[in-house]
Amino acid sequence: MNEEMLNLKPSKVFYYFNEITKIPRPSKREEKMSLWLEATGKKLGLETKRDKVGNVLISKPATPGKENVTPVVLQAHMDMVCEKNNDKVFDFDKDAIETYIDGEWLKAKGTTLGADDGIGVAMALAVLDDKELEHGPIEALFTIDEETGLTGAKAVEAGFMNGKMLLNLDSEDEGQFFIGCAGGQDTVAKVPVDYEPVEGDCEFFKVEVKGLQGGHSGDDINKGRGNAVKLLARILWNSYSYHDLRVADINAGNLRNAIAREGYAIVAVPKEEVEEWKAYIAEMDKTYKAEFHTTDPGVTVTVEPAPAVKEVLEETLQIDVLNALVVCPHGVAAMSQDIPGFVETSTNLASVKIVDGEVVFTTSQRSSVESKKAAIVDKVSTTFWMIGADVENSDGYPGWNPNPNSEAVRVLTEAYRNLFHKDPEVLAIHAGLECGLFSEKYPDMDMVSFGPTLRGVHSPDEKLEIKTVQMCWDLMVEFFKLLK
Repeated sequence: MNEEMLNLKPSKVFYYFNEITKIPRPSKREEKMSLWLEATGKKLGLETKRDKVGNVLISKPATPGKENVTPVVLQAHMDMVCEKNNDKVFDFDKDAIETYIDGEWLKAKGTTLGADDGIGVAMALAVLDDKELEHGPIEALFTIDEETGLTGAKAVEAGFMNGKMLLNLDSEDEGQFFIGCAGGQDTVAKVPVDYEPVEGDCEFFKVEVKGLQGGHSGDDINKGRGNAVKLLARILWNSYSYHDLRVADINAGNLRNAIAREGYAIVAVPKEEVEEWKAYIAEMDKTYKAEFHTTDPGVTVTVEPAPAVKEVLEETLQIDVLNALVVCPHGVAAMSQDIPGFVETSTNLASVKIVDGEVVFTTSQRSSVESKKAAIVDKVSTTFWMIGADVENSDGYPGWNPNPNSEAVRVLTEAYRNLFHKDPEVLAIHAGLECGLFSEKYPDMDMVSFGPTLRGVHSPDEKLEIKTVQMCWDLMVEFFKLLK
């Protein structure tokens, strides 16, 4: 137990977050978390139900005299993105997150913190556990697998919830209320691996791109950060073109909703080209440091000797793979025509790996315009069809259209002004939120998303600004006070 965290305020929120950090909850493997939430609801003496996929709904009746107040759903997802530094020994299926306080921030040692969205879960549980808070009927909905497909939200059936307003606790900037989000769709391409013997007198190396910030493939896509897949591909493409380098293995990036932070390839270089190639790598290290001196100053390209291999990718396959990685789009595809500074459409080249005899490419696309989402999916798919890959697109998820007449936003804004004597920002977000899926089955649900400040989400740099948790807690208390 992190005793240091238990001294933070609001104490009940951090108590629950500390408990949550002990429970393994990777996306699609949230069984332990789901059962713990069910048990917690029952321990609090509240009506609790768990649906067939593992979503949990805990209901708390109104305090006396508040029975006719608008019923509210507090909603957060129970899964977390599982990213760690390469040198960190950690099993996300077994180990507790190791948290520590660094000044104004709560962080984890070498892994994602899981405050996305564990802190939202903790805030909802603290409301359920609060004996002094006056409120109308409350439901707390905890969904599975938000991070890799929003499958929990998709599975929520009509009639499972009874609330009329929904507060989604999955945003990452205190003082910002979100009333709309982008839709998204994933593309996975696979091509069978074919090898051929290494020819000639070669030396073998591991070339690695690392030290990048990475980040959320929606929120951070417009921040100019480097993508390890793209940067590694650029090096390999030029190394083949000018130094006859051959690729034996490639592994870059990880999760489809995270910008790739690091990646490596095992390569064979003709002995007569080694010194010139090493000089090229040193030059590319300087080049990347210059190109990303502001957005990713920690980027590094390294080379170290690797054990000899007998086979490398068949040459035509290597050419196809490298061409596809170089050509595949990544980043912002279009900015909004209606909202200044807002990303409309983007794509994330998330990873490339050799797995079970196939080269596997993973990407994710987002847009607040459905037709533009389809167009960017087609563009990415075509990139891989051109090399003969088997391409599969996910079902995706819809965007969430803003409601300019939202009563939830009006009350939350009044509460924010009362507490902090300034107006919050009311925005749409380029990341995906579960609200779009809820709106399909609950078309009259009034929804808004907010939360404390997080940085570095979906990476081991994830951190939670401690003081903003108290601010969000105070905001919820004031919201319930004002709600009619």
